[in-house]
Amino acid sequence: MEFGLWEKYYTEILEDFGFSRQNDEESAKLLDEILSTEGCLTLDDLKGFVDFSDKFIVFGAGPSLKEHIKLLKEDYDLKDYILVAADGATTALIEEKIAPDIIATDLDGNLDDILLANLRGANVAIHAHGDNIDKIARLTPFFTSILGTTQSQPVGNLYNFGGFTDGDRALFLSVALGAVEITLAGMDFGEIVTRYSRPNIKTDTAKADDFKKKKLGYAEKFTQWIIDNENVDIINLCE
Repeated sequence: MEFGLWEKYYTEILEDFGFSRQNDEESAKLLDEILSTEGCLTLDDLKGFVDFSDKFIVFGAGPSLKEHIKLLKEDYDLKDYILVAADGATTALIEEKIAPDIIATDLDGNLDDILLANLRGANVAIHAHGDNIDKIARLTPFFTSILGTTQSQPVGNLYNFGGFTDGDRALFLSVALGAVEITLAGMDFGEIVTRYSRPNIKTDTAKADDFKKKKLGYAEKFTQWIIDNENVDIINLCE
């Protein structure tokens, strides 16, 4: 999605959630400064890492995730796919002894597991927004093989492919990397959250609050936008 089109959705999101564009831009500027010092990937670099396939699997952190991972392990040859984890879904993959190729994260998942996957070779698309400025500052230097993203105007080393949540941003990134087929695992878009998306809950699943339900609504909307507008075959294992 071109930024000119994305900006219309972005403005809607800012108004709907009461987010600050200035804070988003400050977070993006900070991430760009860190990456300018520490080093980072370009989109072409990342394409080079994942050029062995144009078939992707994007793992969301919905309640069907573990069931879908087990199905994929039994019925798919995962070596034939680029595996993209949306933030906390990384933990479920690590539990199943699977290392993702790419993680799309705003750094609010289980950081030990995201760092472990990064150490095992996963590339990390770190996303800057106004609510994670402190995490950008503290945690970014611990990672390697970073692609920087923002939800505001792209600046410096950062990209904006479109998308709002970790899950649908992982989809837009997959499209930008040349995906022809994308299988969605754990992308439920329902009203239940899991410990993978909310590490602080005390049970495996819980009812989503209104904020989370609204975010999932946007994730579903942008997933449908990709289905309607991009030349890519989307297979949702939830259907």
